[in-house]
Amino acid sequence: MKITKSFERWSPFVLLAIILVLWQLLVMLFRVPDFIFPSPWQIGQQFFEFSGPLLEAAWKTFWVTMLGFGLSIVVGVMLGFLIGSSRMAYTALYPLMVAFNAVPKAAVVPILVVWFGIGLGPGILTAFLISFFPITVNIATGLATLEPELEDVLRVLGAKRWDVLVKVGLPRSMPYFYGSLKIAITLAFVGTVLAEMTAGDSGIGYLMQTAGSQQRMPLAFAGLVTIGAMAMGMYELFSWVERRTTGWAHRGSQAA
Repeated sequence: MKITKSFERWSPFVLLAIILVLWQLLVMLFRVPDFIFPSPWQIGQQFFEFSGPLLEAAWKTFWVTMLGFGLSIVVGVMLGFLIGSSRMAYTALYPLMVAFNAVPKAAVVPILVVWFGIGLGPGILTAFLISFFPITVNIATGLATLEPELEDVLRVLGAKRWDVLVKVGLPRSMPYFYGSLKIAITLAFVGTVLAEMTAGDSGIGYLMQTAGSQQRMPLAFAGLVTIGAMAMGMYELFSWVERRTTGWAHRGSQAA
C-alpha cells in the first residue's frame, strides 16, 4: 500500500521525465531546427540566459491575472448566488450568460483596447471575462440542486428562505466553488496572455509574441512553460485549500 501511494505521488514527475527524454531524443534524431521545434535542453538554456526578463514578465502576468481573477470571484459568486436562489433570475440571466461565454474572447480584446488603451486594462478584463463564467455556473448549481426534502424539513423547523440559502446552500456549494476556482484560474492565465499578445506592452504574452516574431522558438517555449508552471501552482494551491476546508465532501476519495 505504501509503495502504491508513493508511486502515485511521484507518477506525474516520472511521466514528465519520460516525455522530456522522448522529446529530446526525437528532436536530436530528426535534427529538427530550433526555430521550428526546440528541444527541452534548448528551452532550459533560455531559462538560464533570460532568467531576469522571464521572471519580470512572469510577475507582471501573475499579478494582472490575479486582479482579473479576484474580480471574477466577486462577480461570479454574486451572480451565482442570484441565479441559484431565484428561478426567475435563472430563466432570465442564464441564457444570456451562455451566449456571452460563447463569444471568442480574442474578438473582445480589440474592443477593450479601443476602450481602455494598450496596457493593464485589457489584460485584467480579459482574465475576468474568461474566468467568471465557471464560478457563476458552479455556485448556481450548488444552490439550485439543494434537495427539496431537506429544504422542506428546514422550513418546517422555522427556517426562512434566506436561512436555507446562507446556512445550508452556500456550505453545500463549497465543493462546486473550489472546483470552479481550479478551472477558472487556468482560464484567467489564458485570458491574460491572450491580451498581452494582442495588445500588451509587457508580460509573458508580450515576450512570447516578440520571441515568435524573431523566430526565437526556445524563448517562446520558455514562456509557455512559465505560464504552465504558474497555472499548475495555483491549481495545486486551491486543491490544497479545498482538501483542508471541505474534507467532509471528499471522504470517499480520501478513503480510497
